[in-house]
Amino acid sequence: MIEKILGLFLKDGVKTVTMDDIARELAISKKTLYLKYKNKEELLEEVLAYGIEKAITRMRNLDEKVENAIERMFARDEEFENASRTNDSIMLRQLVKYYPNIFNAHMLLFSDKLSEMLMHNIARGRAQGLYREDFDSEIYAKMFFQLMMTYDISPYLDRDLVSRTYYHKEALLLYMHAITTEEGKKQLERFKNIKPD
Repeated sequence: MIEKILGLFLKDGVKTVTMDDIARELAISKKTLYLKYKNKEELLEEVLAYGIEKAITRMRNLDEKVENAIERMFARDEEFENASRTNDSIMLRQLVKYYPNIFNAHMLLFSDKLSEMLMHNIARGRAQGLYREDFDSEIYAKMFFQLMMTYDISPYLDRDLVSRTYYHKEALLLYMHAITTEEGKKQLERFKNIKPD
């Protein structure tokens, strides 16, 4: 049910989609919908929490599949890219404009969860001798998240000239160069020539 509603919001926007539209899409009465959710804002909160958890779960699954901390960052970047593609949607623009408090609360939640994963990656990379010891992992994780999320909101970036994929690749390389040891930089070389879409 939440997946269907998320699809509606992504396609048509959170402001545009009404509770009538949602009830029709789910083939239930509006009264039934209101028994579960007292208003659209409550429903929106659940949809956003679901979307964030889905993206985070996919990224966490990489921890079991990829042992090398540097490789994992590049594999995770693909997942981050997939998660952030929704930033092109009318849903995000309407969230920022009409529901800024809900949007900000969920972005803070996403930031916390992603930062936690990044700090885990840093600890593993340090144990593998790939990441430096002399930086604050929590601050770096939060700075990386902020850098990755600025593509759509930066007034200084011409998005007609710089694609999201290229921007994310360069942001990731900037971050990785900042945290890697000499050994880590050697391993990083094999990821530098990956061509973005």
